[in-house]
Order: sequence, then C-alpha cells, then structure tokens
Amino acid sequence: MRKFLILLSLLLSTAALAAPKPYDENADAKAELRQTLQAARQNHLPVLLILGANWCEDCRALDTALKSGKSAELISRAFKVVKVDVGNFDHNLDIDAAYGHPIAKGIPAAVVLSPDNQVIYATRAGELADARRMSETGIYEFFERVSRETAKQ
Repeated sequence: MRKFLILLSLLLSTAALAAPKPYDENADAKAELRQTLQAARQNHLPVLLILGANWCEDCRALDTALKSGKSAELISRAFKVVKVDVGNFDHNLDIDAAYGHPIAKGIPAAVVLSPDNQVIYATRAGELADARRMSETGIYEFFERVSRETAKQ
C-alpha cells in the first residue's frame, strides 16, 4: 500500500508539473501590454491586466476559472486580457507600480484599463488573493460586477 501511495503521489506531481503554466515567465510583459492596449483601442474594449505567478495556487485557480464556464464567456466578451508574471515579487514590478501597486495585498491582482491606458478599476485589498476558495460562481460574480462598473465609465 505504501508503494502505491508513493507512486500515486509521483504521478500526481508529474501531472501538476506538466500542466501548462498560466504566466509566461520569459515574456516581454511591457510589449504584450502595449500590443493588448492597441488591440483594445481597435475593438473598443477595456484591458484586463492580471498580475500573478506560476507558483501561486490562487493564481492558477483564477486562471483555470477564467478559462471555463460562464467566466470564460464573460471575459472573452468584455475584455482584452494580458497576464503578467510577477515571479517572487521580483519581476515586472514597474508594471505593478505604474498601476498603483495592486499586488501589495496579494496575488493574483487585477487592473482594468481603458484602451487609452487609464486605470478604471484595480484590486487594492487582495480581492482575488483567495481565488482558490472563491468558487467558480464567486469568481464569475466578481468579474461580472467589475465589467458592469467599467462599462459605465
């Protein structure tokens, strides 16, 4: 039985490592943000900037939730999305600073930008830092509220 449990844990660990990582640690985040803002101007959509890291369970949970169900449809309809890796709080901190340090209370953090790069909304109190416990419905309701608020502006 012990050998079975060890083998099972190794298989699960391997599967977790093989899963796609939501944040490209080698990306040129500033270039991706510029390109996304340009696309947003053409499509008249706000940009959803998500700051997080691959090691962060809540970041991975948020990424999974945003790719499925009602949340995926909402996000694809309401926003242009760019994800920025913050590493161990040592990558792309200039982007964090430019938008008021939304990662100060935890990651993942989100900023909604107008197509002309003005902050419309930003998490300031770690609203998503417990994403793995928010449930798919909770994440959907959060972004549905944010999309309604940003549409008014």
